[in-house]
Amino acid sequence: MRWLTVGLLATIGLLQYPLWVGKGGWLKVWEYDRQLQQQKEVTKKLEIRNAGLDAEVRDLKQGYDAIEERARFELGMVRQDEIFVQIPEKVSGK
Repeated sequence: MRWLTVGLLATIGLLQYPLWVGKGGWLKVWEYDRQLQQQKEVTKKLEIRNAGLDAEVRDLKQGYDAIEERARFELGMVRQDEIFVQIPEKVSGK
């Protein structure tokens, strides 16, 4: 009777092995699910970045306001009829 119990337990173990460790087993499914969640997070960040870039491209195509803003703040340009004044920050010496 003892050998029958050991044999049945071994058979059950052998049948469970592919379910847990095999090619389509639970461990692989959990790993794939974790990878899928990580990829979804990366994709979401990229979608947000792309939406921002798309809005910027539309602004640049539609009018001169965005171009003028970039020229002023990134390149330090001014119009012909403007005077540029720069006020230095106070340096606090101790």
